[in-house]
Amino acid sequence: MTTALLEASERRAVLTRRIRLFAAATISYNVIEAAAALWAGGAADSSALIGFGLDSVIEVASAVALSWQFSAKDPERREHLTLRIIAISFFALAAFVTFDAIRSLTGGGAAQHSTQGIVIAALSLAIMPVLSWAQRRAGRELGSKTAVADSKQTLLCTYLSAVLLIGLVLNSTLGWWWADAGAALVIAAVAVREGINAWRGDVCCAVPPAAVIDESSEDSGCCAECQTATDSARTVVQ
Repeated sequence: MTTALLEASERRAVLTRRIRLFAAATISYNVIEAAAALWAGGAADSSALIGFGLDSVIEVASAVALSWQFSAKDPERREHLTLRIIAISFFALAAFVTFDAIRSLTGGGAAQHSTQGIVIAALSLAIMPVLSWAQRRAGRELGSKTAVADSKQTLLCTYLSAVLLIGLVLNSTLGWWWADAGAALVIAAVAVREGINAWRGDVCCAVPPAAVIDESSEDSGCCAECQTATDSARTVVQ
């Protein structure tokens, strides 16, 4: 029994270090992404790119909150407050995306073609899903609701990357200036739902640390419910 408890303690320490590493990687990448997107948005006079850059700033805030939690000797003590911070970042993301989408639809700033923007969005589509998956897996095994919640925001930002990319391409090739704004409204609705779940502490796919995770549990119970929400967003950007 003593050996089992020691192994469990060592495993928790490994998972905690991984989550801190993933959060640091998320912060580093999003700081660079925010600066690049805001610069490209200003150069192309694109409200969509500027909005994407500000979204990266929100993602940094969420990851910083997660890093703050896991910098403590007892991260569980900070979990409630961290969940609230992540929830607020979801709501802030939804509010800005909605405002920007409506402004675009009413002719206040339709997305413009930008080679730099296409490159930025494509890089995010390649990098962010990997970070989200790795953090969610570690968070589920550790039983950390905040790590899972932050990983889901990273995944949501991946969808926004796809929306931005598709919007820029469609606007450039077909003149469909409204494409990214319409899809962004769906993403905003999903963000509100995830924000409510994080605020309530009802984060899907977090399991007790002692639980054994098998492949079937990845998509069972509440995870299936969460997948339904994200599938709707994925359908829009496909």
